[in-house]
Amino acid sequence: MTLDIKRIKFELTHIYRSIKSSAWLGWQIESNWTDPLLFGIYTFAKPVASALILVVMYLVVSRVPTSSPFFAYMYVGNAFYMFVGNILFGISWVIMEDREFFEMIKYIYTSPIRMFLYLFGRGLAKITITTLAVVVTLAFGILLLRLPIHLGRVDWGALLLALAIGLWGIVSLGMILAAISMLVARHSGYLNEGVSGLFFLLCGAIFPIEVLPSWLRPVSKALPFTYWLEAIRRAVLPGQASLSPSLAGFSNGSIFAILLVTTLLLAVLSRWVFHLCESTARRKGWIDRRTDY
Repeated sequence: MTLDIKRIKFELTHIYRSIKSSAWLGWQIESNWTDPLLFGIYTFAKPVASALILVVMYLVVSRVPTSSPFFAYMYVGNAFYMFVGNILFGISWVIMEDREFFEMIKYIYTSPIRMFLYLFGRGLAKITITTLAVVVTLAFGILLLRLPIHLGRVDWGALLLALAIGLWGIVSLGMILAAISMLVARHSGYLNEGVSGLFFLLCGAIFPIEVLPSWLRPVSKALPFTYWLEAIRRAVLPGQASLSPSLAGFSNGSIFAILLVTTLLLAVLSRWVFHLCESTARRKGWIDRRTDY
């Protein structure tokens, strides 16, 4: 019994140190390309610029004022979807970066750290940066675009729970893309962007899923991110009727239950795919191959 407790404690300590070191390395790689002031300006200016592009497109296409409920629906969905795009690319691109550019992946594999924990830690750096971007985007919308978001009315418990489950699902999908990147050439960068763009279209980030063709709607309803964005909108915009009729009939508890189940399935799938792809890459000797042909 004593040995089991010591082993569990050692394992937990190893996991914590691995993730901490990887996250710190990821932060250094993300932020050391310039001085802190310029990096801070870039971190704040990029999401604001993206939000302005979205606002201009919305006004030009719809010609509806930003006080419309649809604008809040679109703006909040787009803001939180930044987590998906940034984290997916941030985790999966680590394989390409360490294998092709830094040529350090073989040293990571020969170190005590596990690749799965290493990728998770690197993803935490992206989560931190993206969280700042999401906060800036929402603050910009509240202060200058008069979004109907009142901090006192936000259901913070539901929001934090939805974020936790959603980030778990996003990281799991990022692990799947990272695993596939081990088996393909550097063109996997297009795969990352393609998957992010496809999910942006399917999960109702900027429009209700009823806009999709009828044959695509079941696919949308099978994705955890569809329910994730719905849960976030209900937490951030309480009292606003859901603009998606097919989701409006679900209670908050049902939305969270479906989100949790689909995320759990995605997490299990990610472990299986990662193990399969990693063992294949090891067996074929593709772990540290260069593909810059």
